[in-house]
Amino acid sequence: MSDQTRPAKLSGVSPNAFVNLVASLIKLLEKTPQSFISALARVIIALVFWKSALTKIDGFSIRDATFMLFEYEYNLPVIAPQTAAYMATFAELVFPVLLFIGLASRFSAAALLVMTAVIQSFVYPEAYILHGLWAIALLIIIARGPGIFSADFLIRKKYMPE
Repeated sequence: MSDQTRPAKLSGVSPNAFVNLVASLIKLLEKTPQSFISALARVIIALVFWKSALTKIDGFSIRDATFMLFEYEYNLPVIAPQTAAYMATFAELVFPVLLFIGLASRFSAAALLVMTAVIQSFVYPEAYILHGLWAIALLIIIARGPGIFSADFLIRKKYMPE
């Protein structure tokens, strides 16, 4: 057998051993629980929007600066700036809390996905990488659900047994 037709060895490891090692690692990684991924996605994206909400409020009222941002910086079509400020603040206060506890998770994630699309399209179009990451987390929740560490799971288990 010539050197060109012989299987190459990687540091004394046969190609079959290397392939088996890779296959074993992939099988191990595939055992990552979806509930863990969903819970992490819910908590992280909830914190992103919650932190944003906190910049918009002062106690129980919306800051004047928030109204100014919606009027002069955020170029939202159709919706009046004051209405948009109220809607965004409400969304950022309510949906993250629902996501955090895992209640109405898919609907909350869908609402925040729409909000993300609006932000991407009209407010900060240059931040597509950041908004893409938000969208991925939200789509995981929408597609796979909130996981077993959620109020949705407990409600479903009690009222919709399989």
